[in-house]
Amino acid sequence: MDQPQAVQPSAGHPRRWAILGVLVISLLVVVLDNTVLNVALRTIADPKHGLGADQGQLEWAINSYTLVFAGLLFTAGIMADRFGRRISLALGLGVFGLASLISAYSQTPGQLIGARALMGLGAAAVMPATLSIIANVFEPHERGRAIGVWAGAVGLAVAIGPVIGGLLLENFWWGSVFLINVPVVIVGIVLLFVLVPESRDPKPGRIDFVGVLLSVIGLSLLTYGVITGGEDGFGHPQAWGTLAGAAIVLTSFVLYERRISFPSLDVKLFKNSTFSASTGMVGLVFFASMGAMFFSAFYLQLVRGYGPLASGALFVPFAVGQLVFAPRSAAMVKRFGPKAVGTVGLLLVAAGLFGWVFIGASTPIWIVGALFFLMGVGMANVMPPATETIMAALPREKAGVGSAVSNTVRQVGGALGVAVLGAILSSFYRDDMEAATQALPDAAREAAQESISGAYGVASQSGAAGQALISSANDAFLSAMHYAAIGTTVFALLGALVAAIWLPGKRPAQAPAATSAEGLAEEQGVELVEA
Repeated sequence: MDQPQAVQPSAGHPRRWAILGVLVISLLVVVLDNTVLNVALRTIADPKHGLGADQGQLEWAINSYTLVFAGLLFTAGIMADRFGRRISLALGLGVFGLASLISAYSQTPGQLIGARALMGLGAAAVMPATLSIIANVFEPHERGRAIGVWAGAVGLAVAIGPVIGGLLLENFWWGSVFLINVPVVIVGIVLLFVLVPESRDPKPGRIDFVGVLLSVIGLSLLTYGVITGGEDGFGHPQAWGTLAGAAIVLTSFVLYERRISFPSLDVKLFKNSTFSASTGMVGLVFFASMGAMFFSAFYLQLVRGYGPLASGALFVPFAVGQLVFAPRSAAMVKRFGPKAVGTVGLLLVAAGLFGWVFIGASTPIWIVGALFFLMGVGMANVMPPATETIMAALPREKAGVGSAVSNTVRQVGGALGVAVLGAILSSFYRDDMEAATQALPDAAREAAQESISGAYGVASQSGAAGQALISSANDAFLSAMHYAAIGTTVFALLGALVAAIWLPGKRPAQAPAATSAEGLAEEQGVELVEA
């Protein structure tokens, strides 16, 4: 292993553009996996061709990754600064590749959930290390361009992920969507050691192990309580007891973080109302949009009967809306201010989400694509004003921390959106299916009431009676989806209200230049994770 190299910012590394290519490969594999999973949910739920996962298990397959990623993002960045960014990135990719291999060959939903959590651990090490390496090898006047390429790779992954997932599922078994990561990871690690110099921060922060543990436990209990409440009712002791435990642990986490010098989450930043508003806006919009992505995947593949490739293609307008309008949004913020752009963006997201209330089993499919596009356009106009506000609200030495807090809130918002809106979907679906499943045997009735995927599985073994069950399941799912769509709309409107009240109406004075990798990303209007 070669010795750490301190690259002078004025010179830049001679292999910096090749290094950026390696970093883009590392980033692509992490982002692609998350976008591919939405297309694979239906297949994983199939008892014949997948794992027979129920809705709660599918929610955990998404959230186990997200919660571990969010909980370890700060710590992984500090460890990369302390022990070396190249070795941290290599270890992150290695863990991600190993977890992908385990995911591909999982035999039960529980194994898949555990493997996905391990993937979150690897991804947490990859993300901050890529930006830190960019900051180390590029001279200041080239960093903006390099980060633009980095962000473009994220947008590309969001756009092509569902299509790649669809192609794999059309031709191979469900595990192929995870197995595809392994060769990419191997190539990335080899290139990493060949091309990328090692670097460290001479004054790294301290690692807050207690805070990380409390945050992961608290958020996991909260998510578990919400999912259990959706399945069994919130009056069930397992649901409210877990939620009470989550409240205790998360309160302890906040109190502990306020006391220590190097917290994993600097909760004191939230005393700044402008910063709180911008991060809250981000959390609310991802709460709404990620929850909507969850139920729309089942609508497309079950109610409408589209295959994985066709349903994956229908997610593309969402990414296209962001790719087309995000570059223009920063200029809009400069002209009209964060308040106007952020509020309009969230209202567009809310309009796109509310449109799902009117979606039925025979709605022209171009309307669904148009709603996804509208949501994408809205999302493209949420992140730049939030970024602008965060940068203006914090001093330069806090820019990197502010970026990491924003990303953590974003990931947690998305995880809770899947859990809460999944609980709404499950609760209303189960209630509507009770009458339609009374004549079924106990095991079949329980499976059919659990989720629409379960009902389709029971129907496939029920002969002539199966078609009637499918019709009832579709009607129940659509009704539940409409209630969930109302829920997503409410949270998007709450985000718009937050933006309209607390975001600044005029473009604030520019903060001093950021010095951290995360701060550099913020200056370019880029978030660390786009999917």
